[in-house]
Amino acid sequence: MDCKLELVLIPVTDVDRAKKFYLEQAGFVLIVDTPVGEGKRVVQVVPPGSQCAIGFGTGITSAAPGSAQGLHLVVPDILAARAEMAARGVAVSEVRHLESGTWVDGPHPQRSNYESFADFTDPDGNIWVLQEVDRDRS
Repeated sequence: MDCKLELVLIPVTDVDRAKKFYLEQAGFVLIVDTPVGEGKRVVQVVPPGSQCAIGFGTGITSAAPGSAQGLHLVVPDILAARAEMAARGVAVSEVRHLESGTWVDGPHPQRSNYESFADFTDPDGNIWVLQEVDRDRS
């Protein structure tokens, strides 16, 4: 049986501020923005190329804003992805990789899959990680 992850909820304090960040700065695409009852609103955005949407709103999760940690966005070119995010005003960390258990500046020397990272937070402190994976690379 196939099981597909299609939606991850993240907690935010201000739905409109979060929507603006994800659309204008992070470059996500809007799927849904709708009221779903008294005092409830659902917004769903999707990272370009992803099959999994990110949802936030009012009355949809009891998690504390900023408590989503380590959500990974897989990108084929970490340097280009970081530059694109930074150009849109996202405060993205420098690219780094691990060597002998210690973080080192820059992408992995061989640009090996799953080895290079950068991170950013949304306005509520939810942490996102860019991770380089290019499945076409041998």
